[in-house]
Amino acid sequence: MSGAHAGRRIVVMGLGSFGGGVGVARYLARSGARVLATDLRRAEELGPALTALAGLDIEYVLGEHRERDFDAADLVIANPAVAPSHPLLVRTRARGARVSSEMELFLETCPARVIAITGTQGKSSTSALTAQLLERSGFAVELGGNIGRSLLDANDQLRADQVCVIEISSYQLEALNEPGALHARVEAACIVNVLADHLERHGTLEAYRAAKLRILDLLDDGGVAVLPGCDEQLSGAARPGCRRALFWPPEAARRPDRAERALGYHVDQGRFLEGELVLGRSDEFALPGSFQQGNLLAALALARAAGAGADSLRAAIPALRGLEFRVQDLGIRAGHRVIDNGVSTTPDSTIAALIDQREPVVLLCGGKQKQLPLDELVECARSRVALALCFGAAAPALARALRARGVAAEELPDVPSAVARAFERAVEGQAILFSPACASFDAYLNFEQRARHFRSCLPPVDAPQPHAVER
Repeated sequence: MSGAHAGRRIVVMGLGSFGGGVGVARYLARSGARVLATDLRRAEELGPALTALAGLDIEYVLGEHRERDFDAADLVIANPAVAPSHPLLVRTRARGARVSSEMELFLETCPARVIAITGTQGKSSTSALTAQLLERSGFAVELGGNIGRSLLDANDQLRADQVCVIEISSYQLEALNEPGALHARVEAACIVNVLADHLERHGTLEAYRAAKLRILDLLDDGGVAVLPGCDEQLSGAARPGCRRALFWPPEAARRPDRAERALGYHVDQGRFLEGELVLGRSDEFALPGSFQQGNLLAALALARAAGAGADSLRAAIPALRGLEFRVQDLGIRAGHRVIDNGVSTTPDSTIAALIDQREPVVLLCGGKQKQLPLDELVECARSRVALALCFGAAAPALARALRARGVAAEELPDVPSAVARAFERAVEGQAILFSPACASFDAYLNFEQRARHFRSCLPPVDAPQPHAVER
């Protein structure tokens, strides 16, 4: 495979903890570019990424970034975790060279139809649900982006009638140079929600929201903006020439604007509705958590925008499956139901998991605290948490805030000790909920590594109890 990048000197800055640079480095090397991959982490910390790139003609500079490499580059591809204001990127632009990203390269060249999804919470689930709905409606679908798969490798095989469902983070959107000038035909774009997060990068909630809104600049003329009707700052954001489709998550059901809600995508009397058109029944939707119903409404709106019929969507809903680590039931272990919401890295995402718990739970939370308020989480915990076991760097601050409002809380050094303590302290009938509410970077590369470590600490699933025999 060769192309426009053949022979060019290209620096890939950051391979990433999720392998974010692996896809683009592989794509560029196979395109004949002279690729140099540089990362502040050393080889022993980048084992999976280096294994994935084995056998390709790539030069590596690990443990540092060198100015001379950037000064010699024709093009720099920055990992989304690298802020556009990084001095080496500023230096690169100042001498007239281009700084781009994996997502921008994909959108520049993608020949297929595109559906793009962003949000603070639920963007991965909404992306996965959209892809499943379209697949079961007869569309040829590729799912990728921030969800963990680069679609660059698939570009040469994509057809104009295929649909690429891509999850895009605020970092990826921020890195796009001119969203409206990209080649991709984005037919529908969704902002699931905008909640407080990533303020250490964006500075303010307003700046974070502005980064998310850039997804609407990707829309083709006549495209559809799928937006939450319950958020006044988002619901009216569609640009001229595009249509709006509003969805109303279940938590918005009691709001007074019932007439407007009835025109969009909403849940009423156990049915998923587009206006008055029935798209499915909530009792046939297997994913736990009312927040997942909101994600499904957004996915239904996106699927409809792509041309999926109501009959095929109704038939698809019972077969939908969720992603790992999203309020996932891990079964009964040592007498207690265990629920893994390891995807949680914010207080809001833990609140969403707690709201659906019928009985008080033992909550495992902690990690590296973000600069986000804890008030709403603590208030929610007062009625839904029997005991909070706080681990990691955030343990003292979390435990202090919870105790101040009357929630029993203990401090533990790490995840294994928190798991052991949970099974010691949980009483009969109490579930154990792992929902950290904090970043993982005090001890882990990412949330997934932390969640898998949590699972490795659990006792095995209890054997089924034999039914009593009547005498």
